[in-house]
Amino acid sequence: MQVSRTVPDQAASPTVLAIGNFDGLHLGHCALLKRLTAKARQLGLPASVMTFEPHPRELFAPDQAPARLTSLREKLDLLADKGVDRAYVLHFSRKLAALTAEEFIEKALVRGLAVKHLIVGDDFRFGRGRIGDFGMLRKAGSEHDFGVEAMPTIDIAGERVSSSAVRETLAAGDLEHAARLLGRPYCISGRVVHGSKIGTRIGYPTANIQLKRKRVPLTGVFTVTVSGLGPQRLRGAASLGVRPTLGARLQPVLEVHLLDFNRRIYGEHVTVHFLHKLRDEEKFASLDMLSAQIARDVAATRDYFSGEQHG
Repeated sequence: MQVSRTVPDQAASPTVLAIGNFDGLHLGHCALLKRLTAKARQLGLPASVMTFEPHPRELFAPDQAPARLTSLREKLDLLADKGVDRAYVLHFSRKLAALTAEEFIEKALVRGLAVKHLIVGDDFRFGRGRIGDFGMLRKAGSEHDFGVEAMPTIDIAGERVSSSAVRETLAAGDLEHAARLLGRPYCISGRVVHGSKIGTRIGYPTANIQLKRKRVPLTGVFTVTVSGLGPQRLRGAASLGVRPTLGARLQPVLEVHLLDFNRRIYGEHVTVHFLHKLRDEEKFASLDMLSAQIARDVAATRDYFSGEQHG
């Protein structure tokens, strides 16, 4: 997949485009991308996506912005897996936000990308003051000869699939529910880096996964699998949070103890797939008490994977 940080001043060739933040790439996003790639193949044009970095709410209300479900790298990897040919990652700045809806249509859609067909969510708003809507896009499409399609909301058992719904289920610790909305277990990717080595000292060595985010949508102790270290996913128990026993931190830490595994993996890029929440974070009075609880967590993890549905 080709990734661009800007829209060209003048398109070299036309494209089929979808616009959105695509945080988490849940089943609603997947349905939209399926339409996008089908239309692109039908027209013989590249399937393109326009997304924004940072999320608009991170610019205007950083203290109230939701925790990201996916990093930019994770999002781009997921988009590529869905058959997207080009991704335009636009830096969301006050300058971009100041563009009128008409300027955005003219500069980005008509001149910059020569869009032949556009797909957006049914609640998509754009332009200064968010006055641009689907009706304005339809009008522009008839004037500039491009098709416009609104993707309706996807429901699962009467529940609207959205990034907000995924965040709520993750925060509540219902990993199985989140997986139903995403179409896969929730996951976090990162590089294995050196940590404090506390786990090794107490008999449970962990892989420290680098987190390039200040906030995470879930915390606690989980059963997980880890991909990226060979053909098979490895099983383990993971802790994600601020490690209260070792002193309060503002920056979250992701640590994974892999079952029956003894290999140096520093520098490897891995993906942690969250399957089930075991418990919330706790503060223990001593490392001995922490070690005893980790032993119980590892035993619970083995029990989880020995269940018939996972064996």
